Amino acid sequence: MISKNDNRRGKRSWGDTPQFSGQHLLHHKKTIQEIVAAAKVGRQDTVLDLGAGKGALTAVLNQKAGKVLAVEIDRRFVDILKQKILPYPNTQVIHEDILNMRLPKEPFIVVSNIPYSITTPILKKLLSKPSSGFQRGVIVMEKGAAKRFTAKTAKDPYIVAWRMWFDIRYVKDIPRQSFAPPPKVDSALVAISRKAKPIVPMKDYPVFWGMAEHVLKNPGLSVDLALRGLFTAPQIKHVKRSLGARGDLPVASLSEHHWGIVFESMVRHVPKFRWPKAKKEKFGCF
Repeated sequence: MISKNDNRRGKRSWGDTPQFSGQHLLHHKKTIQEIVAAAKVGRQDTVLDLGAGKGALTAVLNQKAGKVLAVEIDRRFVDILKQKILPYPNTQVIHEDILNMRLPKEPFIVVSNIPYSITTPILKKLLSKPSSGFQRGVIVMEKGAAKRFTAKTAKDPYIVAWRMWFDIRYVKDIPRQSFAPPPKVDSALVAISRKAKPIVPMKDYPVFWGMAEHVLKNPGLSVDLALRGLFTAPQIKHVKRSLGARGDLPVASLSEHHWGIVFESMVRHVPKFRWPKAKKEKFGCF
């Protein structure tokens, strides 16, 4: 879960720092079993263990899944993983930077204790392109990040966008003693699942993203003020009636359902040339 210099590309990779905050390996057997149980892994599943470390999760997953891809950047851990998986032909070790790897084209799930220092980039890789094969995940992450991704209020456009296609749920705290060495920050388990019925059609995700970026330029603004520049004054009144929300409600407090209404109102009533555009690298990244 920590990396060395990437000599092949002449670059440094995400885990180069000696005190890399993701350098905490799960070892508590009961916690590991609970994580895998929460993922409901079956023989039909392809599972990614991102930042597999010494394979504590991998060793349980490969007994339950049809296929396991253990992704690890640290050569020392890669060698340990390769020895550990010898009895399991359904498991493959991928020596790669998580952020540079190609995700499977086939449907897949993620069960991982991810490196905390790149939590948001990993989530963006998995969730920011809803047409990908990612179906669901059970992920151990830093508790502060878990709270931010699952809070009722959302100040980041990408979190709002994720919620149009995925349910993100805070499952439980993970004790520091479950790791070696114990991290200085608290940890949590987060479950992610693809919505059976998306709030916004997947084909519209770049359009939605652009709208969310525009409306959340200042998350503390009221709905009245945040919608200006996108909707006319009469249109804003119509949107507010549809939302059933006060005009002084902070725009960051809009629910998933509310965001769906705002998007539908824009598509119906705002000319296309006025739709805000998101930069491609923000939603089609990785």
